[in-house]
Amino acid sequence: AAVLAAGAVAAQLGTVFLRADEAGTSEAHRKALALAERETAFTRAFSGRPARGLVNKFMDALSEGAPAAYPQLNHLAGPVRKAAAKAGDPEAISLWAGQTYPLAYDASAAVILERLKVEARDAAARLDRIR
Repeated sequence: AAVLAAGAVAAQLGTVFLRADEAGTSEAHRKALALAERETAFTRAFSGRPARGLVNKFMDALSEGAPAAYPQLNHLAGPVRKAAAKAGDPEAISLWAGQTYPLAYDASAAVILERLKVEARDAAARLDRIR
């Protein structure tokens, strides 16, 4: 709703669904999102493609100078990510998240969609009153 209030006509809403009951998000990723203690940054370190995620040790160590070498880098980093995921280690897995990730919450996708719908309607009504 905040992006609509700022004048956008659309928004990408991936992060809010990472904590949905139906999401396949790992427990370590869910915990990192719920704690809301990390900064986000763009990195190529995990796959060679730029993506925004929660900063962890893997990103700190490998983001600077990471090549745009998809899919090669993705294959090289894969075993590290897989082992870290198995161990529940949030410092070496990709913790994808948008800048407003602290606003995400645990709920079913249906509840999240309904809340987004209400928030969008409220934002539109506020904008109409201003005009």
